[in-house]
Amino acid sequence: MQQRIRSVIVEDESAARDILKTYIEKYCPQLEIVGMAMDCKEAIEVIHTLEPQLVFLDVEMPFGNAFDVLEGCKDLYFETIFVTAFSEYSLKALNQSAAYYLLKTLSIEELILAVNKVQNHIVNKELLDRNKILLNNMKEPQPDKQQVILPTLEGFEVIKMESIIRLQGNGNFTNIHCDNGEVKMICRFLKHFHEILPYPFIRVHKSHIVNVNYIKGYHKANGGYLVLKDDMEIDISQSYKEQFLSIFKTTI
Repeated sequence: MQQRIRSVIVEDESAARDILKTYIEKYCPQLEIVGMAMDCKEAIEVIHTLEPQLVFLDVEMPFGNAFDVLEGCKDLYFETIFVTAFSEYSLKALNQSAAYYLLKTLSIEELILAVNKVQNHIVNKELLDRNKILLNNMKEPQPDKQQVILPTLEGFEVIKMESIIRLQGNGNFTNIHCDNGEVKMICRFLKHFHEILPYPFIRVHKSHIVNVNYIKGYHKANGGYLVLKDDMEIDISQSYKEQFLSIFKTTI
């Protein structure tokens, strides 16, 4: 019988903590809850003492937040499933780091899905440190200097956003064109990147997102198109033209 995954719950609200514990015990038998914490300080102590494999981590807590906990535990390796009320800022950060998260109010289906994904990482010994990447991104004030984790057919790749020239939709996948000439096929719709990538990435077409820093010129002919620094020409669709021109004028 496979050993259960040692898990810790960090949640400041007792009712929410009890609900999550009940759901885990009922629907996630592969987990063993070895400890719980109510705030950042207690969480750091509990995680260091128990060294869990998985931490359910509330994003907003009194006297700090989830990122303070990760900073206090950066000498340890563990998987994290974040629990958060909807916040565009925190969700963008979590998505860029391919972190697993659950929205309050908890969905049992989403809980089971997130736990199964984490279990696969642990069983297959995939040591991609999402916590470290997330922390580094939070400390980097320039968005294009941050890193993004890209799910590929073979696993994951981590690249700096500034190395991405453009993204092109390809059915259920997205082709990411990099400044070294590489093209990476990523297992996500283009819409996913439209939602998570910050400026200088802007959508100019239903099939294209471009990095403003790689734009060489804009031409009005044929409805409008861009020329990038690699001499690639990208059409601008009417629905994105006004937004693009308002942004582009501020960058030239």
